[in-house]
Amino acid sequence: MGSDPQYAKWPLLPLSQHVFTLTNPYAARPAQQAAVRSLQDAISEHKMAPLYKYLAHPTEGILNVAGETTSGAAAQQKPLGRKPSAAAGMMASGGLPSGANLPWDEQVYQQLKADNDKELEEIQKEEDEAVEKAGDTEIMAARGKRAEFFAKIGDKDKAISAYEDVLEKNGILGTKIDIVLAVIRMGLFYGDRALVRKYVTKAKTLVESGGDWDRRNRLKAYEGLHLLTVRSYNLAAPLLLDSLSTFTSYELCTYSNLVVYSVLAGSVSLKRVDFKSKVVDAPEIKAILGADGDDKMLALSGAISAGPGAEDAEMRDVKSTTTPNASTKATTAVNLTTLGTGMDQPETEMAIDFSSLAQLVNSLYNGHYKLFFQALALVEEKFLTQDRYLFEHRGWFIREMRLRAYQQLLQSYRVVGLESMANDFGVTVDFLDRDLAKFIAGGRIPCTIDRVTGKGVIETNRPDDKNKQYQDVVKQGDQLITKLQKYGQAVRLRGSERA
Repeated sequence: MGSDPQYAKWPLLPLSQHVFTLTNPYAARPAQQAAVRSLQDAISEHKMAPLYKYLAHPTEGILNVAGETTSGAAAQQKPLGRKPSAAAGMMASGGLPSGANLPWDEQVYQQLKADNDKELEEIQKEEDEAVEKAGDTEIMAARGKRAEFFAKIGDKDKAISAYEDVLEKNGILGTKIDIVLAVIRMGLFYGDRALVRKYVTKAKTLVESGGDWDRRNRLKAYEGLHLLTVRSYNLAAPLLLDSLSTFTSYELCTYSNLVVYSVLAGSVSLKRVDFKSKVVDAPEIKAILGADGDDKMLALSGAISAGPGAEDAEMRDVKSTTTPNASTKATTAVNLTTLGTGMDQPETEMAIDFSSLAQLVNSLYNGHYKLFFQALALVEEKFLTQDRYLFEHRGWFIREMRLRAYQQLLQSYRVVGLESMANDFGVTVDFLDRDLAKFIAGGRIPCTIDRVTGKGVIETNRPDDKNKQYQDVVKQGDQLITKLQKYGQAVRLRGSERA
C-alpha cells in the first residue's frame, strides 16, 4: 500500500458545476438561485477573491454580463463577446439566462483580497523560517501549502505554477502523482482540456514507473472523465466501469455521478456482449439502477462489488447488524469507502432518480424500443442537459443511441416494413424515414428505403463477411505476386550484370 493521497482537497469541483448551472438554459430557476447561494457561501468561507473576480467582476467577470453591482458604484457594461478563452469550459453554450447573476461587491472583494494577502504573508513567513531553521521536508511542506492556497482561492495560473515548482523539487513518486492529479483537477475546474490532456499523460508515465495500487485506480477515474469531456466514450467506458468497484476519487465526483458516466459511456460504445456483462449484469450498476433502498445503500457503501473477496465474513457480520436500519436512509447515499481517509470531504450524496437510466439500459438490451425512446428523452432531460461534462455532447449522444437501436433491430431482418418499425419505436413514419436517411447517407446503416410501392419497406444490405475475406485474400495475393515478380526480375538483372 502507498502513502495517503495528498493535495486532494482543492479545488472544489462542485463549484464549477454551480457556475455551469447559472449559465445553463435548461436549468430550473430554483436550481440557479441555489447555485448562486452556494457560490457566494463558498467564496465567503474560503476567501476566494481571485475566483470572485473571475466570475463576477463588472467588466472582466464571465458571469456578470449585465455589470450588476451591489456596491452603489456605477458599473460599466461588459462588451459582448469579451470573455476569457477558458470561460467556454465552465459555461453552458446557451449563455446566461436573465435573472441568474452573481452580484459584484467591491468592498467584499477588497476584504477578501486583504485576507488572501495576509494568509499568503503567513505562508511566506513559514517558508522563510523553514529555509533558515529546518530541512527540505519542511520547506517543501510550506511550498505545497502555498500551492494549495492558490488552488483554494481559485487563482489558476499561480496554483499551477506553484504545483509545478513543488513537482520539480519533490523526489517522492507518490507525492508527484498527487500533485499531477491536483493540476488535472484545476484543468477540469476551468474546462482547460489541453492542460488536462498534458497532465493525464504525465500522470500515466509516473504511475507506470512504479505508482501504487490506489493511485493507479484513482488515475483510471481521472482519465475516464477526461476522455468523456473530449467525446472519446469508447475509451472512457472501460476505465469508468473498472473504477466502480474500487472508487476512492470522491474529490473528482460523487459515486452516483460515476455510475451515470459509466452507464452512459458503456451504453453508447460497448458491443452487445460487453454491454450485457459490464453494464446490464454488473453488480455495482444493478445495485444502483435495479434495486431498492437496501441494495442501493450496499452498493454505494462498497459492500457490493464485482471483485473477489468483496464481502468477507467480517463484512457479512457487519451487514447483518446494519441491514435492518438501511431502509431509513434511502434519501441519501453514504459512501463508506471515503471514511477514514483523512480528507475533509462530504460523506453524503444527494439522492438521484436513476429510473430513467435503468429503463434506458434494460429497454435497449431487451429490444423494447418504444420504451427506449421514452427513456432516452428522460435521460436527456435529467442528466445530459444538467451535467457540465455531458452537456456539450448531448446531441451527439442522442443520435448515436438512436443509431444503435436502429442497427440492433435491423440486423435481425432482411426486410422490415417502415410503418411496422415506426410503430415499434413509437414515432411517425416520416420521422423514421428522415432519421434513417441521414444514417444511410453517412454509411452508418447498410440498408435502403423503398417508398415507391405500398407503405414503404426497409431492405438491409448485410455485408457477406466470408465473401469479403475471400476478396481481400485474392487482392492481397495478387499484390504479393506482383511484388515477387518485380523482385525476381531485379535479381536476374543484377546476375546478368555480374556475368
